[in-house]
Amino acid sequence: MILVTADQMQEMDKTTIESFGIPGCVLMENAGRGAVDFLLKKFKDIRPQKIAVMAGRGNNGGDGFVMARYLMEKKFDVTVFLLSLKNKVKGDAKLNMDFAQKLCDRSRTSSIIEIPDADAFEKQKNQMRHHDLFIDAILGTGLNSDVKGIFKDAIELMNASLKPVFSIDIPSGLDSDTGQPLGVAVKADATATFAFAKAGHILFPGNTFTGELSVIDIGIPDFIAQEKNIALFLIEKNDITACFTPREFQSHKGSFGHVLVIAGSAGKTGAAALCANAAMRCGTGLVTLGVAKSLNTSIESLVIEPMTHPLPEKDKGCLSDTCFDEIQSLLTGKQALAMGPGLGTRKGTKKLVENLILQTRVPMIIDADAINCIAGNSKILKKKKAPAILTPHPGEMAGLCGMTTSDVQADRIGIASSFAKTHDCILILKGAQTVVSLPNGRSYICPTGNPGMASGGMGDVLTGMIAGFCAQGFTPENASLAGVYIHGLCADILSCDMGAFGFVATDMIQMIPKTIHQYLL
Repeated sequence: MILVTADQMQEMDKTTIESFGIPGCVLMENAGRGAVDFLLKKFKDIRPQKIAVMAGRGNNGGDGFVMARYLMEKKFDVTVFLLSLKNKVKGDAKLNMDFAQKLCDRSRTSSIIEIPDADAFEKQKNQMRHHDLFIDAILGTGLNSDVKGIFKDAIELMNASLKPVFSIDIPSGLDSDTGQPLGVAVKADATATFAFAKAGHILFPGNTFTGELSVIDIGIPDFIAQEKNIALFLIEKNDITACFTPREFQSHKGSFGHVLVIAGSAGKTGAAALCANAAMRCGTGLVTLGVAKSLNTSIESLVIEPMTHPLPEKDKGCLSDTCFDEIQSLLTGKQALAMGPGLGTRKGTKKLVENLILQTRVPMIIDADAINCIAGNSKILKKKKAPAILTPHPGEMAGLCGMTTSDVQADRIGIASSFAKTHDCILILKGAQTVVSLPNGRSYICPTGNPGMASGGMGDVLTGMIAGFCAQGFTPENASLAGVYIHGLCADILSCDMGAFGFVATDMIQMIPKTIHQYLL
């Protein structure tokens, strides 16, 4: 699913009307009719209740007038509260206001009420409250400044009403590009958007304002979107199922790749074990875990199926560049390298990570301490000989970019995309709605996952999964998309079964095969 910005949507509307020849009033008609269909499916028990349409004077209000007309024809009592004077409504919106007015003139229970200022709003507040459902048609996707005046008053009234709210295109007051409320925004139970979902519907906190989202086809031809070079997408189930193919009957462990995991240090062996076990559970044929020699005995009890390989150590319990040559030998016959979970950031460890990035010739998944090891030296990624997938959380991303965590969180997509393009790598910025950015400029938002994942070890599991998918022959892009989607989906299933409190990374690992089998194959 593509996600568009306000400017891209405006350009596509314009191209459809001016170049392709579909009139704007036809698009508005299709939008309003489709929105009514969705509203009636979403709120099946609203008959014969009273509906209030809160309308602005622009095209969003025009869509509201179309909805009002269809609802009146279905015998609903509809009041349109126009937050403007009628003579200020222009173009296609005026056309549909006039159509709606003709139906109101024939009705005893429906009407259009002008509310041009605060005094008029104050007089109508009580009448507004005596409706059973609100349709928010005030402000559309073009909003770029804080909501004020009677628009703000109307939004606050709807939010305080405890009645269902249905938004047209985007909840009024929400920035359609960032998902941030501009001062105040409608808290909708459902939103009907048109042609394509907007980034603000999906990004936090916009997703919490949008409610259930339905994308309505209004007749914009697909080729118009294709010509706009859209660069932001939502990962969907179909994208992931396409990555999996049935296994041949005569398959064996050598058929599904071999992952090398370089991880762990004194006090952090659990991270290494989680990564290796996750790689096995996602279907990898073989996994070898390389750890410091003094830790090997203790870690063997944590990993049953993965093999362990004790590596020479300079400082007890820590890996350094002294074991680089042995790791290079270990990489023979391997299809993927995962490094970083629990690895530590000592001077020798940093040198080891740098050498591995420079010399490894199989896809690398660089996580946790391996990311911290190159903070301040990310340019080394430009010299790599194989694809690299970095999986930082916001704090690690801040260290990579020399900024604060707040800076990263304020522009997750922009920062992830810029880093991926600049360093020719895949950047997976973890967190609520994990972002996967590719070096070609495309970015994907993951819709799966929940707050139950806020516990230690979850990222180690993700690293193992992505490495396992790479080893099985997935492209680095598909391995990344499948990894983050299935990782979050496992958590969503666990949240349904156990609640969002207390499930841990080992629970996630156990869920991987079942999730793939039941939900993706």
